[in-house]
Amino acid sequence: MTIDRRRALALFGLGGVGAAGQAMAASPKGLHAGPATFEHGVASGDPLQDRVILWTRVTAPGAKASVGVRWDVATDAAFKTIVKQGRATADAARDHTVKVDVVGLKPATDYFYRFRQTVNGKPTGKPITGRTRTLPVGPTKDAVLAVVSCALYPAGYFNAYDAIARLPRVDAVLHLGDYIYEYGAAADDYGMASPTAKTRLPDPPREILSLADYRRRHAQYKTDPALQAAHARAPWIVVWDDHETADNSWIGGAENHQPGSGPKGEGDWATRKAAALKAYYEWMPIREVAPGALPEAAWRRFQFGDVATLMMTETRLTARTHQLDYGRDLAGKDGKPDVAAFRARLNDPTHRMMGEGQEQWLAREIDASVKGGVAWQVLGNQVVMARVASPDLKATMGPEAYGAMLTKLPDYVAKAVEQGRSLSALDVPGNLDAWDGYPADRARVYDIFKAGKARPIVLAGDSHAFWANELWDDAGTSRVAAEFGVTSVTSPGYSDYLPGAPISAAYVARNKEVKFTDQGAKGFLLLTLEHGRATGELIAVSTILAPTYDTRVLKRFVVTPGDGGGVKALAEA
Repeated sequence: MTIDRRRALALFGLGGVGAAGQAMAASPKGLHAGPATFEHGVASGDPLQDRVILWTRVTAPGAKASVGVRWDVATDAAFKTIVKQGRATADAARDHTVKVDVVGLKPATDYFYRFRQTVNGKPTGKPITGRTRTLPVGPTKDAVLAVVSCALYPAGYFNAYDAIARLPRVDAVLHLGDYIYEYGAAADDYGMASPTAKTRLPDPPREILSLADYRRRHAQYKTDPALQAAHARAPWIVVWDDHETADNSWIGGAENHQPGSGPKGEGDWATRKAAALKAYYEWMPIREVAPGALPEAAWRRFQFGDVATLMMTETRLTARTHQLDYGRDLAGKDGKPDVAAFRARLNDPTHRMMGEGQEQWLAREIDASVKGGVAWQVLGNQVVMARVASPDLKATMGPEAYGAMLTKLPDYVAKAVEQGRSLSALDVPGNLDAWDGYPADRARVYDIFKAGKARPIVLAGDSHAFWANELWDDAGTSRVAAEFGVTSVTSPGYSDYLPGAPISAAYVARNKEVKFTDQGAKGFLLLTLEHGRATGELIAVSTILAPTYDTRVLKRFVVTPGDGGGVKALAEA
Protein backbone atom coordinates (compact mmCIF):
# COMPACT_ATOMS: atom_id res chain seq x y z
CA MET A 1 0.00 0.00 0.00
CA THR A 2 0.98 3.63 -0.43
CA ILE A 3 1.52 5.47 2.84
CA ASP A 4 1.68 9.20 3.54
CA ARG A 5 3.56 9.58 6.80
CA ARG A 6 2.02 13.01 7.52
CA ARG A 7 -1.00 11.10 8.87
CA ALA A 8 1.13 9.29 11.44
CA LEU A 9 0.53 11.59 14.40
CA ALA A 10 -3.23 11.61 13.89
CA LEU A 11 -3.35 7.83 14.34
CA PHE A 12 -2.30 8.08 17.95
CA GLY A 13 -3.62 11.46 19.07
CA LEU A 14 -0.26 13.21 19.06
CA GLY A 15 -1.25 16.85 19.32
CA GLY A 16 1.77 18.46 20.96
CA VAL A 17 5.23 17.25 21.91
CA GLY A 18 7.85 18.41 24.54
CA ALA A 19 10.44 18.37 27.49
CA ALA A 20 10.58 16.75 31.10
CA GLY A 21 12.66 15.14 34.19
CA GLN A 22 12.90 12.20 36.67
CA ALA A 23 9.52 10.98 37.93
CA MET A 24 8.70 11.53 41.60
CA ALA A 25 5.85 12.42 43.89
CA ALA A 26 5.56 16.18 43.54
CA SER A 27 3.91 19.01 45.39
CA PRO A 28 2.30 21.63 43.13
CA LYS A 29 3.84 24.43 45.15
CA GLY A 30 6.48 26.44 43.33
CA LEU A 31 5.96 24.74 39.97
CA HIS A 32 5.76 26.55 36.64
CA ALA A 33 2.27 28.02 36.14
CA GLY A 34 2.64 29.16 32.53
CA PRO A 35 1.89 27.10 29.41
CA ALA A 36 3.91 24.02 28.52
CA THR A 37 3.82 21.65 25.55
CA PHE A 38 5.05 18.16 24.66
CA GLU A 39 6.96 18.77 21.45
CA HIS A 40 9.08 15.61 21.58
CA GLY A 41 6.31 13.05 21.80
CA VAL A 42 5.86 10.17 24.19
CA ALA A 43 7.46 6.76 24.45
CA SER A 44 7.23 3.58 26.47
CA GLY A 45 9.83 0.92 26.97
CA ASP A 46 11.42 -1.96 28.85
CA PRO A 47 8.06 -3.74 29.31
CA LEU A 48 7.81 -6.51 31.88
CA GLN A 49 4.83 -8.64 32.90
CA ASP A 50 3.62 -6.10 35.47
CA ARG A 51 5.28 -2.82 34.58
CA VAL A 52 6.54 -0.51 31.83
CA ILE A 53 8.53 2.70 31.50
CA LEU A 54 6.63 5.79 30.29
CA TRP A 55 8.54 8.80 28.93
CA THR A 56 7.97 12.31 27.67
CA ARG A 57 9.62 15.74 27.66
CA VAL A 58 8.10 19.08 28.60
CA THR A 59 8.84 22.31 26.74
CA ALA A 60 8.19 25.53 28.64
CA PRO A 61 10.33 28.32 27.18
CA GLY A 62 11.43 30.84 29.76
CA ALA A 63 10.25 28.75 32.70
CA LYS A 64 12.43 29.23 35.76
CA ALA A 65 10.71 26.56 37.84
CA SER A 66 10.13 22.86 37.32
CA VAL A 67 6.99 21.84 35.45
CA GLY A 68 4.37 19.64 37.04
CA VAL A 69 3.13 16.66 35.02
CA ARG A 70 0.20 14.29 35.55
CA TRP A 71 0.27 10.83 33.96
CA ASP A 72 -2.60 8.38 33.51
CA VAL A 73 -2.73 4.77 32.34
CA ALA A 74 -6.01 3.33 31.04
CA THR A 75 -7.31 0.20 29.37
CA ASP A 76 -9.13 2.19 26.69
CA ALA A 77 -8.15 4.96 24.28
CA ALA A 78 -10.87 7.25 25.64
CA PHE A 79 -9.39 6.99 29.19
CA LYS A 80 -12.74 6.02 30.70
CA THR A 81 -11.12 3.24 32.71
CA ILE A 82 -7.98 4.65 34.34
CA VAL A 83 -6.04 2.01 36.27
CA LYS A 84 -2.92 3.95 37.29
CA GLN A 85 -2.06 7.62 37.66
CA GLY A 86 0.45 9.84 39.34
CA ARG A 87 2.52 13.01 39.26
CA ALA A 88 6.04 13.82 38.16
CA THR A 89 8.18 16.90 37.67
CA ALA A 90 10.19 18.03 34.68
CA ASP A 91 13.33 19.90 35.62
CA ALA A 92 16.61 21.06 34.15
CA ALA A 93 18.69 18.40 35.90
CA ARG A 94 17.32 15.83 33.44
CA ASP A 95 16.79 18.20 30.53
CA HIS A 96 13.07 18.41 31.40
CA THR A 97 12.50 14.76 30.51
CA VAL A 98 10.09 12.65 32.57
CA LYS A 99 10.47 8.91 33.08
CA VAL A 100 7.95 6.90 35.09
CA ASP A 101 8.21 3.20 35.97
CA VAL A 102 4.55 2.20 36.23
CA VAL A 103 4.03 -0.98 38.30
CA GLY A 104 1.07 -3.16 39.19
CA LEU A 105 -0.13 -3.76 35.62
CA LYS A 106 -1.66 -6.95 34.21
CA PRO A 107 0.37 -9.17 31.86
CA ALA A 108 -0.24 -9.40 28.10
CA THR A 109 -2.42 -6.29 28.19
CA ASP A 110 -2.66 -3.27 25.91
CA TYR A 111 -2.68 0.03 27.79
CA PHE A 112 -3.09 3.64 26.77
CA TYR A 113 -1.24 6.41 28.57
CA ARG A 114 -1.15 10.17 28.56
CA PHE A 115 0.76 13.09 30.02
CA ARG A 116 -0.70 16.48 30.94
CA GLN A 117 0.75 19.56 32.54
CA THR A 118 -0.47 20.37 36.05
CA VAL A 119 -0.93 23.90 37.38
CA ASN A 120 -1.87 24.35 41.03
CA GLY A 121 -2.25 20.60 41.25
CA LYS A 122 -4.82 20.34 38.45
CA PRO A 123 -4.31 18.93 34.93
CA THR A 124 -4.38 21.57 32.22
CA GLY A 125 -3.75 21.92 28.52
CA LYS A 126 -3.92 19.35 25.76
CA PRO A 127 -2.75 15.84 26.72
CA ILE A 128 -0.35 13.77 24.68
CA THR A 129 -1.07 10.05 24.40
CA GLY A 130 0.52 6.75 23.51
CA ARG A 131 -0.10 3.02 23.53
CA THR A 132 1.93 0.29 25.18
CA ARG A 133 1.75 -3.39 26.13
CA THR A 134 2.99 -5.60 28.95
CA LEU A 135 4.69 -8.96 28.43
CA PRO A 136 2.83 -12.28 28.71
CA VAL A 137 3.17 -14.92 31.43
CA GLY A 138 3.04 -18.68 30.98
CA PRO A 139 1.68 -20.39 27.84
CA THR A 140 1.94 -17.93 24.95
CA LYS A 141 0.96 -18.55 21.34
CA ASP A 142 3.34 -16.10 19.71
CA ALA A 143 5.22 -12.81 19.94
CA VAL A 144 5.63 -10.21 17.19
CA LEU A 145 8.67 -7.93 17.27
CA ALA A 146 9.68 -5.12 14.91
CA VAL A 147 13.46 -4.70 14.73
CA VAL A 148 15.26 -1.54 13.59
CA SER A 149 18.73 -0.01 13.52
CA CYS A 150 20.77 2.90 12.18
CA ALA A 151 18.79 6.09 11.57
CA LEU A 152 20.94 8.86 10.06
CA TYR A 153 18.86 12.04 10.21
CA PRO A 154 20.15 13.92 7.12
CA ALA A 155 20.22 10.79 4.94
CA GLY A 156 16.48 10.53 4.46
CA TYR A 157 12.97 10.30 5.87
CA PHE A 158 12.33 7.83 8.66
CA ASN A 159 9.73 5.91 6.65
CA ALA A 160 10.58 2.59 8.33
CA TYR A 161 9.46 4.05 11.67
CA ASP A 162 6.26 5.28 10.09
CA ALA A 163 5.58 1.83 8.65
CA ILE A 164 6.06 0.26 12.09
CA ALA A 165 3.57 2.74 13.56
CA ARG A 166 0.96 1.42 11.09
CA LEU A 167 1.46 -2.30 11.79
CA PRO A 168 -1.78 -4.05 12.80
CA ARG A 169 0.16 -5.82 15.55
CA VAL A 170 3.53 -5.27 17.18
CA ASP A 171 4.21 -6.41 20.73
CA ALA A 172 7.49 -4.51 21.05
CA VAL A 173 9.97 -2.58 18.92
CA LEU A 174 13.62 -3.59 19.29
CA HIS A 175 16.18 -0.91 18.45
CA LEU A 176 19.65 -2.41 18.10
CA GLY A 177 21.60 0.82 18.10
CA ASP A 178 22.67 3.92 16.19
CA TYR A 179 19.44 5.62 17.24
CA ILE A 180 21.31 8.91 16.71
CA TYR A 181 24.55 9.80 14.94
CA GLU A 182 27.19 12.15 16.26
CA TYR A 183 28.34 13.79 13.01
CA GLY A 184 28.00 17.45 12.04
CA ALA A 185 26.58 19.33 9.05
CA ALA A 186 29.73 20.06 7.03
CA ALA A 187 29.53 19.25 3.34
CA ASP A 188 31.77 16.19 3.75
CA ASP A 189 30.14 14.90 6.95
CA TYR A 190 28.44 11.52 6.85
CA GLY A 191 25.02 11.72 5.25
CA MET A 192 25.33 15.29 4.01
CA ALA A 193 25.57 14.20 0.36
CA SER A 194 21.96 12.98 0.48
CA PRO A 195 19.33 14.97 -1.47
CA THR A 196 17.35 15.30 1.78
CA ALA A 197 20.22 16.75 3.83
CA LYS A 198 19.41 20.41 3.10
CA THR A 199 16.05 20.08 4.83
CA ARG A 200 17.30 17.71 7.55
CA LEU A 201 20.45 19.43 8.82
CA PRO A 202 21.86 17.93 12.03
CA ASP A 203 21.35 20.02 15.18
CA PRO A 204 23.71 21.22 16.47
CA PRO A 205 25.39 21.62 13.05
CA ARG A 206 28.68 20.18 14.31
CA GLU A 207 29.98 16.95 15.75
CA ILE A 208 28.45 16.50 19.19
CA LEU A 209 30.80 16.30 22.18
CA SER A 210 29.22 17.79 25.30
CA LEU A 211 26.15 16.88 27.34
CA ALA A 212 24.31 19.87 25.84
CA ASP A 213 25.25 18.65 22.34
CA TYR A 214 24.00 15.10 22.89
CA ARG A 215 20.78 16.41 24.41
CA ARG A 216 20.15 18.65 21.39
CA ARG A 217 20.73 15.79 18.97
CA HIS A 218 18.32 13.50 20.83
CA ALA A 219 15.81 16.35 20.93
CA GLN A 220 16.05 16.84 17.18
CA TYR A 221 15.45 13.16 16.47
CA LYS A 222 12.37 13.13 18.67
CA THR A 223 10.79 15.97 16.71
CA ASP A 224 10.54 13.65 13.70
CA PRO A 225 6.85 12.72 13.24
CA ALA A 226 7.55 9.19 11.99
CA LEU A 227 9.75 8.42 14.98
CA GLN A 228 7.17 9.92 17.33
CA ALA A 229 4.44 7.75 15.84
CA ALA A 230 6.50 4.57 16.21
CA HIS A 231 7.30 5.39 19.83
CA ALA A 232 3.62 6.03 20.53
CA ARG A 233 2.58 2.73 18.91
CA ALA A 234 4.27 0.15 21.17
CA PRO A 235 6.91 -0.28 23.88
CA TRP A 236 10.53 -0.10 22.75
CA ILE A 237 13.42 -2.24 23.97
CA VAL A 238 16.63 -0.41 23.12
CA VAL A 239 20.38 -0.67 23.32
CA TRP A 240 23.07 1.63 22.00
CA ASP A 241 25.71 0.74 19.43
CA ASP A 242 28.60 3.09 18.66
CA HIS A 243 27.13 6.31 17.25
CA GLU A 244 25.23 7.10 20.43
CA THR A 245 28.75 7.93 21.67
CA ALA A 246 31.12 7.99 18.66
CA ASP A 247 31.92 5.83 15.63
CA ASN A 248 33.57 2.46 16.36
CA SER A 249 33.61 3.04 20.10
CA TRP A 250 35.29 0.63 22.50
CA ILE A 251 35.99 0.65 26.23
CA GLY A 252 38.87 3.11 25.97
CA GLY A 253 37.93 5.37 23.07
CA ALA A 254 36.51 5.50 19.56
CA GLU A 255 37.72 5.83 16.01
CA ASN A 256 35.85 9.12 15.83
CA HIS A 257 37.34 10.53 19.03
CA GLN A 258 40.68 12.31 19.08
CA PRO A 259 41.70 12.77 22.71
CA GLY A 260 43.43 15.92 23.88
CA SER A 261 42.84 19.64 24.04
CA GLY A 262 44.66 20.85 20.92
CA PRO A 263 43.04 22.26 17.77
CA LYS A 264 41.89 18.78 16.72
CA GLY A 265 41.41 17.40 20.21
CA GLU A 266 37.98 16.33 21.39
CA GLY A 267 38.68 16.14 25.08
CA ASP A 268 38.65 13.23 27.49
CA TRP A 269 36.91 10.05 26.28
CA ALA A 270 35.46 9.18 29.70
CA THR A 271 33.91 12.64 29.94
CA ARG A 272 32.39 12.41 26.47
CA LYS A 273 31.09 8.89 27.10
CA ALA A 274 29.51 9.93 30.40
CA ALA A 275 27.77 12.86 28.70
CA ALA A 276 26.46 10.63 25.90
CA LEU A 277 25.13 8.02 28.34
CA LYS A 278 23.50 10.61 30.59
CA ALA A 279 21.65 12.07 27.60
CA TYR A 280 20.72 8.57 26.44
CA TYR A 281 19.16 7.60 29.77
CA GLU A 282 17.35 10.94 29.93
CA TRP A 283 15.91 10.76 26.42
CA MET A 284 15.22 7.04 25.92
CA PRO A 285 12.47 4.83 27.44
CA ILE A 286 15.00 2.55 29.12
CA ARG A 287 14.86 1.52 32.77
CA GLU A 288 17.53 3.14 34.92
CA VAL A 289 20.34 0.86 36.08
CA ALA A 290 20.32 -0.36 39.69
CA PRO A 291 21.92 1.94 42.26
CA GLY A 292 25.68 1.51 42.24
CA ALA A 293 25.73 -0.25 38.84
CA LEU A 294 27.65 1.14 35.90
CA PRO A 295 25.39 2.85 33.34
CA GLU A 296 27.32 1.00 30.61
CA ALA A 297 26.01 -2.35 31.91
CA ALA A 298 22.77 -2.27 29.93
CA TRP A 299 22.32 -6.02 29.39
CA ARG A 300 18.92 -7.27 30.52
CA ARG A 301 16.28 -9.95 29.90
CA PHE A 302 12.68 -9.81 28.68
CA GLN A 303 10.40 -12.85 28.97
CA PHE A 304 7.67 -13.34 26.36
CA GLY A 305 5.83 -16.12 28.19
CA ASP A 306 7.04 -19.55 27.15
CA VAL A 307 7.64 -18.60 23.53
CA ALA A 308 10.82 -16.49 23.79
CA THR A 309 13.46 -15.15 26.14
CA LEU A 310 14.98 -11.96 24.76
CA MET A 311 18.45 -11.11 26.05
CA MET A 312 19.68 -7.65 25.16
CA THR A 313 23.47 -7.51 25.16
CA GLU A 314 25.98 -4.67 25.41
CA THR A 315 29.10 -5.01 23.26
CA ARG A 316 30.55 -1.51 23.09
CA LEU A 317 31.40 0.20 26.34
CA THR A 318 31.81 -2.34 29.15
CA ALA A 319 34.49 -4.74 27.89
CA ARG A 320 35.27 -4.35 24.17
CA THR A 321 39.00 -4.07 23.55
CA HIS A 322 40.39 -1.91 20.76
CA GLN A 323 39.44 -3.16 17.31
CA LEU A 324 42.26 -4.52 15.16
CA ASP A 325 43.21 -2.45 12.12
CA TYR A 326 44.31 -3.80 8.74
CA GLY A 327 46.96 -1.13 8.30
CA ARG A 328 48.32 -1.44 11.82
CA ASP A 329 47.95 -5.16 12.45
CA LEU A 330 48.12 -6.92 9.07
CA ALA A 331 51.28 -5.38 7.60
CA GLY A 332 54.53 -7.21 8.29
CA LYS A 333 57.98 -5.67 8.74
CA ASP A 334 58.60 -5.80 5.00
CA GLY A 335 55.31 -4.07 4.26
CA LYS A 336 53.70 -7.26 2.97
CA PRO A 337 50.70 -8.81 4.73
CA ASP A 338 51.69 -11.05 7.64
CA VAL A 339 48.54 -13.13 7.87
CA ALA A 340 49.88 -15.49 10.51
CA ALA A 341 50.74 -12.66 12.91
CA PHE A 342 47.40 -11.01 12.18
CA ARG A 343 45.49 -14.19 12.96
CA ALA A 344 47.39 -14.59 16.22
CA ARG A 345 46.27 -11.12 17.30
CA LEU A 346 42.75 -11.76 16.05
CA ASN A 347 42.38 -15.03 17.96
CA ASP A 348 43.93 -13.78 21.20
CA PRO A 349 41.45 -14.84 23.93
CA THR A 350 42.04 -11.55 25.75
CA HIS A 351 40.71 -9.67 22.71
CA ARG A 352 37.24 -9.18 24.13
CA MET A 353 33.83 -8.11 22.88
CA MET A 354 31.56 -8.95 25.79
CA GLY A 355 33.49 -9.63 28.99
CA GLU A 356 33.30 -12.34 31.64
CA GLY A 357 30.51 -10.79 33.73
CA GLN A 358 28.13 -10.51 30.81
CA GLU A 359 29.05 -13.98 29.53
CA GLN A 360 28.22 -15.47 32.93
CA TRP A 361 24.90 -13.61 32.93
CA LEU A 362 24.15 -14.89 29.40
CA ALA A 363 24.94 -18.48 30.38
CA ARG A 364 22.60 -18.27 33.40
CA GLU A 365 19.78 -16.79 31.34
CA ILE A 366 20.17 -19.34 28.54
CA ASP A 367 20.18 -22.20 31.04
CA ALA A 368 17.09 -20.92 32.86
CA SER A 369 15.22 -20.30 29.61
CA VAL A 370 15.87 -23.76 28.19
CA LYS A 371 15.10 -25.53 31.47
CA GLY A 372 11.91 -23.48 31.72
CA GLY A 373 10.70 -24.93 28.42
CA VAL A 374 10.90 -21.66 26.48
CA ALA A 375 10.78 -22.18 22.72
CA TRP A 376 13.40 -19.62 21.59
CA GLN A 377 16.39 -17.83 23.05
CA VAL A 378 16.76 -14.51 21.21
CA LEU A 379 19.89 -12.38 21.37
CA GLY A 380 19.40 -8.65 20.86
CA ASN A 381 22.87 -7.74 19.65
CA GLN A 382 24.46 -4.77 17.93
CA VAL A 383 26.73 -6.21 15.21
CA VAL A 384 26.71 -9.11 12.73
CA MET A 385 27.81 -12.42 14.27
CA ALA A 386 28.18 -14.56 11.11
CA ARG A 387 31.51 -15.19 9.45
CA VAL A 388 31.53 -12.74 6.55
CA ALA A 389 34.55 -12.34 4.30
CA SER A 390 34.73 -9.41 1.87
CA PRO A 391 33.15 -10.26 -1.48
CA ASP A 392 35.17 -10.67 -4.67
CA LEU A 393 33.22 -8.53 -7.12
CA LYS A 394 35.69 -9.23 -9.91
CA ALA A 395 34.97 -12.95 -9.66
CA THR A 396 31.22 -12.35 -9.57
CA MET A 397 31.05 -9.77 -12.36
CA GLY A 398 33.90 -10.89 -14.58
CA PRO A 399 37.09 -8.86 -15.25
CA GLU A 400 35.68 -6.68 -18.03
CA ALA A 401 32.52 -5.55 -16.24
CA TYR A 402 34.44 -5.11 -13.00
CA GLY A 403 37.06 -2.91 -14.64
CA ALA A 404 34.40 -0.79 -16.32
CA MET A 405 32.66 -0.30 -12.97
CA LEU A 406 35.88 0.83 -11.26
CA THR A 407 36.46 3.57 -13.84
CA LYS A 408 33.08 5.13 -12.95
CA LEU A 409 33.59 5.14 -9.19
CA PRO A 410 35.07 7.94 -7.08
CA ASP A 411 38.67 7.19 -6.20
CA TYR A 412 37.97 6.53 -2.51
CA VAL A 413 35.22 4.03 -3.36
CA ALA A 414 37.32 2.25 -6.01
CA LYS A 415 40.17 1.99 -3.53
CA ALA A 416 37.88 0.49 -0.89
CA VAL A 417 36.51 -2.06 -3.39
CA GLU A 418 40.02 -3.13 -4.36
CA GLN A 419 41.04 -3.39 -0.72
CA GLY A 420 38.04 -5.64 -0.12
CA ARG A 421 39.16 -7.93 -2.94
CA SER A 422 42.64 -8.10 -1.45
CA LEU A 423 41.28 -8.99 1.98
CA SER A 424 39.02 -11.63 0.44
CA ALA A 425 42.04 -13.24 -1.24
CA LEU A 426 43.85 -13.33 2.12
CA ASP A 427 40.83 -15.02 3.72
CA VAL A 428 40.62 -12.57 6.61
CA PRO A 429 37.42 -11.05 8.02
CA GLY A 430 35.84 -8.17 6.16
CA ASN A 431 34.70 -6.22 9.24
CA LEU A 432 36.92 -6.09 12.30
CA ASP A 433 34.29 -4.10 14.24
CA ALA A 434 31.79 -6.99 14.03
CA TRP A 435 32.00 -10.38 15.82
CA ASP A 436 34.39 -11.47 13.04
CA GLY A 437 36.92 -9.19 14.71
CA TYR A 438 36.53 -11.05 18.02
CA PRO A 439 36.41 -14.77 17.12
CA ALA A 440 37.49 -16.08 20.53
CA ASP A 441 34.61 -14.24 22.20
CA ARG A 442 32.21 -15.50 19.54
CA ALA A 443 33.36 -19.07 20.17
CA ARG A 444 32.63 -18.61 23.88
CA VAL A 445 29.10 -17.44 23.06
CA TYR A 446 28.62 -20.46 20.80
CA ASP A 447 29.84 -22.71 23.62
CA ILE A 448 27.18 -21.14 25.87
CA PHE A 449 24.53 -21.87 23.25
CA LYS A 450 25.65 -25.47 22.87
CA ALA A 451 26.13 -26.18 26.58
CA GLY A 452 22.65 -24.89 27.33
CA LYS A 453 21.10 -26.74 24.36
CA ALA A 454 19.62 -23.41 23.31
CA ARG A 455 17.59 -22.69 20.21
CA PRO A 456 19.09 -19.28 19.50
CA ILE A 457 18.10 -16.55 17.10
CA VAL A 458 20.64 -13.75 16.91
CA LEU A 459 19.45 -10.29 15.88
CA ALA A 460 22.02 -7.83 14.53
CA GLY A 461 22.08 -4.20 13.45
CA ASP A 462 24.93 -1.85 12.45
CA SER A 463 25.64 -3.16 8.92
CA HIS A 464 23.01 -1.15 6.96
CA ALA A 465 22.00 -4.36 5.20
CA PHE A 466 19.51 -7.20 5.50
CA TRP A 467 21.00 -10.63 6.34
CA ALA A 468 19.68 -14.16 6.81
CA ASN A 469 22.56 -16.23 8.15
CA GLU A 470 23.24 -19.68 9.53
CA LEU A 471 25.80 -19.65 12.34
CA TRP A 472 28.11 -22.67 12.54
CA ASP A 473 30.61 -23.61 15.22
CA ASP A 474 34.35 -23.35 14.61
CA ALA A 475 34.55 -26.96 13.48
CA GLY A 476 31.87 -26.34 10.88
CA THR A 477 29.96 -29.42 11.99
CA SER A 478 27.13 -27.92 14.06
CA ARG A 479 24.60 -25.24 13.12
CA VAL A 480 24.33 -23.42 16.44
CA ALA A 481 21.97 -20.52 15.61
CA ALA A 482 20.17 -18.51 12.98
CA GLU A 483 20.81 -14.80 12.53
CA PHE A 484 18.68 -12.01 11.11
CA GLY A 485 20.51 -8.79 10.38
CA VAL A 486 18.29 -5.75 9.99
CA THR A 487 19.11 -3.03 7.51
CA SER A 488 19.18 0.66 8.32
CA VAL A 489 16.31 3.09 8.61
CA THR A 490 18.25 5.55 6.43
CA SER A 491 22.02 5.04 6.75
CA PRO A 492 23.74 4.21 3.44
CA GLY A 493 24.71 0.64 2.57
CA TYR A 494 27.30 -0.69 0.15
CA SER A 495 24.85 -0.66 -2.75
CA ASP A 496 24.42 3.10 -2.30
CA TYR A 497 28.09 3.49 -3.22
CA LEU A 498 28.06 0.76 -5.90
CA PRO A 499 24.75 1.20 -7.75
CA GLY A 500 24.00 -1.72 -10.03
CA ALA A 501 26.88 -3.88 -8.80
CA PRO A 502 25.89 -7.43 -7.72
CA ILE A 503 27.43 -6.98 -4.26
CA SER A 504 24.69 -8.91 -2.46
CA ALA A 505 25.16 -11.91 -4.77
CA ALA A 506 28.91 -11.64 -4.29
CA TYR A 507 28.53 -11.85 -0.51
CA VAL A 508 26.41 -15.00 -0.79
CA ALA A 509 28.82 -16.58 -3.27
CA ARG A 510 31.80 -15.89 -0.99
CA ASN A 511 30.34 -16.91 2.38
CA LYS A 512 28.92 -20.25 3.50
CA GLU A 513 26.99 -18.78 6.42
CA VAL A 514 25.26 -16.05 4.38
CA LYS A 515 22.06 -17.41 2.86
CA PHE A 516 20.72 -14.02 1.80
CA THR A 517 21.71 -10.39 2.00
CA ASP A 518 20.47 -7.14 0.50
CA GLN A 519 23.04 -4.37 0.75
CA GLY A 520 20.82 -1.53 -0.47
CA ALA A 521 17.26 -1.80 0.85
CA LYS A 522 16.06 0.31 3.78
CA GLY A 523 13.39 -0.85 6.20
CA PHE A 524 12.90 -3.13 9.20
CA LEU A 525 12.61 -6.75 10.29
CA LEU A 526 9.31 -8.20 11.51
CA LEU A 527 10.01 -11.28 13.62
CA THR A 528 7.16 -13.60 14.60
CA LEU A 529 8.09 -16.20 17.22
CA GLU A 530 5.93 -19.30 17.62
CA HIS A 531 6.40 -22.75 19.11
CA GLY A 532 8.14 -24.78 16.43
CA ARG A 533 8.96 -21.92 14.05
CA ALA A 534 10.21 -18.36 13.85
CA THR A 535 9.45 -16.20 10.82
CA GLY A 536 11.57 -13.26 9.80
CA GLU A 537 10.10 -10.87 7.24
CA LEU A 538 12.57 -8.44 5.69
CA ILE A 539 10.34 -5.44 5.00
CA ALA A 540 11.67 -2.75 2.67
CA VAL A 541 10.42 0.78 2.11
CA SER A 542 10.40 1.95 -1.50
CA THR A 543 12.21 5.23 -0.78
CA ILE A 544 13.71 7.36 1.96
CA LEU A 545 13.95 10.45 -0.26
CA ALA A 546 10.27 11.38 0.02
CA PRO A 547 7.72 11.07 2.85
CA THR A 548 5.34 9.04 0.69
CA TYR A 549 6.42 5.44 0.18
CA ASP A 550 5.36 1.84 -0.32
CA THR A 551 6.36 -1.22 1.70
CA ARG A 552 6.96 -4.76 0.51
CA VAL A 553 8.22 -8.00 1.99
CA LEU A 554 11.60 -8.36 0.34
CA LYS A 555 12.13 -11.91 1.62
CA ARG A 556 10.56 -14.17 4.22
CA PHE A 557 12.57 -16.83 6.07
CA VAL A 558 11.43 -19.51 8.49
CA VAL A 559 13.68 -20.94 11.20
CA THR A 560 12.91 -24.36 12.66
CA PRO A 561 14.55 -25.47 15.92
CA GLY A 562 16.81 -28.48 16.32
CA ASP A 563 15.65 -31.40 18.43
CA GLY A 564 18.45 -31.11 20.98
CA GLY A 565 19.22 -27.44 20.64
CA GLY A 566 20.59 -25.34 17.83
CA VAL A 567 18.73 -24.71 14.59
CA LYS A 568 17.52 -27.39 12.22
CA ALA A 569 17.04 -25.11 9.22
CA LEU A 570 16.74 -21.56 7.97
CA ALA A 571 14.78 -21.58 4.73
CA GLU A 572 13.08 -19.06 2.49
CA ALA A 573 9.31 -19.27 2.76
